[in-house]
Amino acid sequence: MAETLAESAAPRPAAVGPAEARRPPMSVVGPVAWARASLFSSWWSTAITLALAYLLVRWAMGLVDWAFINAIWSVPVNDQGIAQTQACRALEGRGACWAVITEKYRFILFGTYPYDQHWRPLLCILLFIGLYIVSAMRRFWRKELALVWVATLVLIGVLMWGGILGMPYVPQERWGGLAITLILATFGIAFAFPLAVLVALGRRSRMPAIKTLCIVYVELIRGVPLISLLFMASVMFPLFLPEGMNIDKLLRAQVAIILFAAAYLAEVIRGGLQALSRGQYEAADALGLSYWQKTGFIILPQALRLVIPPLVNTFIGLFKDTSLVLIIGIFDLLTAGKTAVVEPAWQGFGVEVYVFVGLIYFIFCFAMSRYSQGLEVELNRHRVR
Repeated sequence: MAETLAESAAPRPAAVGPAEARRPPMSVVGPVAWARASLFSSWWSTAITLALAYLLVRWAMGLVDWAFINAIWSVPVNDQGIAQTQACRALEGRGACWAVITEKYRFILFGTYPYDQHWRPLLCILLFIGLYIVSAMRRFWRKELALVWVATLVLIGVLMWGGILGMPYVPQERWGGLAITLILATFGIAFAFPLAVLVALGRRSRMPAIKTLCIVYVELIRGVPLISLLFMASVMFPLFLPEGMNIDKLLRAQVAIILFAAAYLAEVIRGGLQALSRGQYEAADALGLSYWQKTGFIILPQALRLVIPPLVNTFIGLFKDTSLVLIIGIFDLLTAGKTAVVEPAWQGFGVEVYVFVGLIYFIFCFAMSRYSQGLEVELNRHRVR
């Protein structure tokens, strides 16, 4: 009995729980394992990796020297207002002459818009960016967002044209730079997308006339380059107008871009519609929904969710394709950049201008790409198991 009491009073060892999960060693998974398997798996793989790493380091060091260390950021200006670029030319390519950007950035961003009115296109650019940010937030996806778009676009038109509220009138021939690029891209996407949805639905219609019309439109537009459409809109279309009637060149280019983008977007959306299982359509029909209820509440949301990557890819391509309007004499961002170095004092420094313009394009396109990736993950979260 005493032994039993002694055993019960003695401390008992702690209960052994399930084995704690341990991380695998870094040599098996992770960056180190990936590097060993992909970059240093054999002697020739190691040699190629080291050679490429050497070339990459040398290129990076040369880029830093050219872009920052040996670069010139400003140059003096004489009494006639002509820039003295002798210091830039003395570099002989060893360093960048960023002074061309500090001197010509207004012309690159705003084109030939009156200098003392540059605050108007600048405000329009900020309004465009704000409109993009608001539209990207899901909590603002309401019916009121359409009114915000209409009000903002009307305000942008008032600012760019002027003629009221004490602002002098500025014709469209004086517009240019980043503002024109954003106008063409924004209106192109805003009007091409709903047109593309209708065309995609029309190609799947059971009405032969509508289906044939949509097929002819898509195949005809996709069969020619955008340059051809811009030439048609700029040169051929005015020939069919009544005498004395003329439509603005910017509007004609905008219509050509909308029609071109809608044809490509329609095929992307049609792919999403075909990817849906037949059960979705049958379930919607079983609920007794009308065609437009079925399409708007069940079919289209799922189809668009499936094709977010190719949709955004088309948007990015459209944003960059707006630079083609230079062939019909519209001063978009790229055209303004090319014209900025026509002045004799700045000839030979086009690389710096193209780097600056390319950086602007990259910022907008990269933002669209990153947003689409996040939106795709968020909308398809229910599919992750």
